Amino acid sequence: MRLAILLSGRGSNFVAIHEAIARGELQAEIVCVISNRPDAPGVERARSLGLSAFVVDHRKFTSRAAHEAEVLRILGQANPDLIVLAGYMRLLSSEFVAAYPMRIVNIHPSLLPSFPGVDAQAQAVAYGVKVSGCTVHFVDENLDAGPIIVQRIVPVRDDDDASTLAARILDEEHVAYVEALKKLASGTYRVDGRRVVFD
Repeated sequence: MRLAILLSGRGSNFVAIHEAIARGELQAEIVCVISNRPDAPGVERARSLGLSAFVVDHRKFTSRAAHEAEVLRILGQANPDLIVLAGYMRLLSSEFVAAYPMRIVNIHPSLLPSFPGVDAQAQAVAYGVKVSGCTVHFVDENLDAGPIIVQRIVPVRDDDDASTLAARILDEEHVAYVEALKKLASGTYRVDGRRVVFD
């Protein structure tokens, strides 16, 4: 399975995926890494691992459409089976999503549909929920709303704040993303409405 990774920061989920591939746990190949931020540590990490890494700085483009066109051009050359959003802090347009229908996956630090959008961990603590977690899902044209592939639960402790909860959720994200990609790599699934069904 050919993976293209999109990231904006340190890329810890990207590293977890790469390590799973190196261990032979995940049968996949990372064909390119793309970041919208030139200072993203994940880009340097990708280059240090010998991977093709590209910076497409969104601030240098006059419109989102122009920026996405360049990202799509690179993806077209890399020919991925799946696009993996690993902390990519850009909303994708419906046109971008339509270019890779049900072939873009994202991870979100909550049990969707609860707490979509930014600061999900702070939302969970403020709401007083007893469990939170993370969700790997397909990307559609709506925010954090595509069909769910894998979820993992993280208890919310009475003394948690957003940062302590985020740290424990991140540990589970690394497990959940690899689990989800292994399931998708098997090819034995179908998307039935909102449900991802594994045979």
